[in-house]
Amino acid sequence: MTIAWVFPGQGSQKLGMSDGVLAIPGAKERFEFASTLLGRDLLNICSSNDGQVTGLADLNDTRNTQPAMFVVESLLVDDLRRQGRQASLLAGHSLGEIVALYAAEVFDMETSLNLLKIRSELMASSQGGAMTAVLGFDRAQLEVLIESTDGVVIANDNSSSQVVLSGFAKAVELVATQLNCKRSIPLQVSGAFHSPLMEEASQAFAKELDQITFQDANVPVLSNADPTPTQNGLILKDRLKKQMTTGVRWRETMDIMTEQGITNLVEIGPGNVLSGLAKRSMKGLGINQISTATDLGY
Repeated sequence: MTIAWVFPGQGSQKLGMSDGVLAIPGAKERFEFASTLLGRDLLNICSSNDGQVTGLADLNDTRNTQPAMFVVESLLVDDLRRQGRQASLLAGHSLGEIVALYAAEVFDMETSLNLLKIRSELMASSQGGAMTAVLGFDRAQLEVLIESTDGVVIANDNSSSQVVLSGFAKAVELVATQLNCKRSIPLQVSGAFHSPLMEEASQAFAKELDQITFQDANVPVLSNADPTPTQNGLILKDRLKKQMTTGVRWRETMDIMTEQGITNLVEIGPGNVLSGLAKRSMKGLGINQISTATDLGY
């Protein structure tokens, strides 16, 4: 059995996602540490709140979403490691890449949270632009449209039938409306993430990354900017620097996992987005999801 651990990113968060991990030893302390770092009660933000819109709005604020997702996913990872479980490959979608690097012991928990605090603030402050998901499309037509339209790129190449466009609002709308697709869904985001419009934020984040030592990974990691497996810390740092302005190459990530002989995929964190993509794209794969302490045997 050859196992890959994958970590979801923004969009998989949900109210109450913290409730299921509080039985893990050290959970409350980690939420308290993160809350002190952020200056707001992160545990309260992602706890069950009877579906109140205000609670969901707070959680969906990218400045809260990113560190909250990390705390939940890192707690699950730590307990898996405590149980002696391990993976052959690691990958994360967008902010999930930082969780993958943490799981590979490239840097520690405090460093991860500091990076996500900075990353989320930079992304939240990047105003302008738009993102739209498109489903069930002709890829050849999509590539022609993007090539002939300035100011739009594929931000998330999630699968053969699902991508997210990002760029100037008019350019994104033009491609989405001209493309023959089953469905297009404008996303509620503050900026054009994973596109050249994030260049200023990307440069600021790169300066922060330059202050950090990246250890060599103990397990090969597939990065969003380049899904070629590597354990080299310097290469992983360089790839993370490029992540904000380049697309998330998840379709290729799944192809590489297949080439590497992955037989089982474990999605670690809330939701089932990555599991769903794998079910449709990776035939004969065993798929598991770990999102709560119960999934870990508590």
